[in-house]
Amino acid sequence: MATSTLASLKFTSAKKPTQLAPVQVRRNKLVGKLVEQIAIAKGKQSGTPYVSNKIVAVTNESGQQEIVEVPKRLKEWFWAMDNGKIALTVRYGARVLVMNAKGMTAIEVASMDELVSTLELVKAAVEAGELDAAIETAGASLRNGFKH
Repeated sequence: MATSTLASLKFTSAKKPTQLAPVQVRRNKLVGKLVEQIAIAKGKQSGTPYVSNKIVAVTNESGQQEIVEVPKRLKEWFWAMDNGKIALTVRYGARVLVMNAKGMTAIEVASMDELVSTLELVKAAVEAGELDAAIETAGASLRNGFKH
């Protein structure tokens, strides 16, 4: 007697959620920006600049709307300090995240190699939910700026 291939599978009645939880949306937004910062840092390391493109609608000379791809303006979250080390801030929108209980906003790293590994470590922390409180504080501050 032939056994069914489907008989070896475990079935369940699961429903895909229609939307993510707000905390997960904020994490995903920050993780996306951290991925860009990692790419920028790796580009600086290798000497080839990282360029990300976006699609925009522009009006040409004849007044027609056309869709074009243009480079996205990317802002680095890191810079060289006077002592030769690199400072890194993590941003959520226009706000700099407070990284620890002492109110520190920047991370000091020694080199570009350490910068990439630190960015990847921060990305893992965001995915694990360790910065949810800081993201919520920055997001609330950002939202309050839009209220009149």
